[in-house]
Amino acid sequence: MMFTFPVEVVLKGRDFAVTENLTIKQGQPSTWDDRAVRDVLVEVLRAIDRVQNPQTDPERLVILQGFSWIVEPFETGVVIALEIPMGAAVAGPFMIPQAELDARIARVLRAERQFLAPETVH
Repeated sequence: MMFTFPVEVVLKGRDFAVTENLTIKQGQPSTWDDRAVRDVLVEVLRAIDRVQNPQTDPERLVILQGFSWIVEPFETGVVIALEIPMGAAVAGPFMIPQAELDARIARVLRAERQFLAPETVH
């Protein structure tokens, strides 16, 4: 089952937003696991890149580092706001409790750091 959601992207130095509809392979937000949340984050970051670089590879590798994020209530559900040096994006709304989505994003980002971190002993 596919799930499609809107994202608005604003690049630094521009005073207008570009809206795209993104699709992930998972179903409704109420059924998402951490993999689905990771897919949402990856697709939002790819959307920012596409707005700046329209010819970019749609499957370009994305590493979940170097951005700020927040989950905020919206009229119907919640939205995810991301900011990276080249711009920002707001995705949603998603019908999922704010605390649940916030916790899932935090868990996904922790797992990404663990995966990328070299094995060290401190």
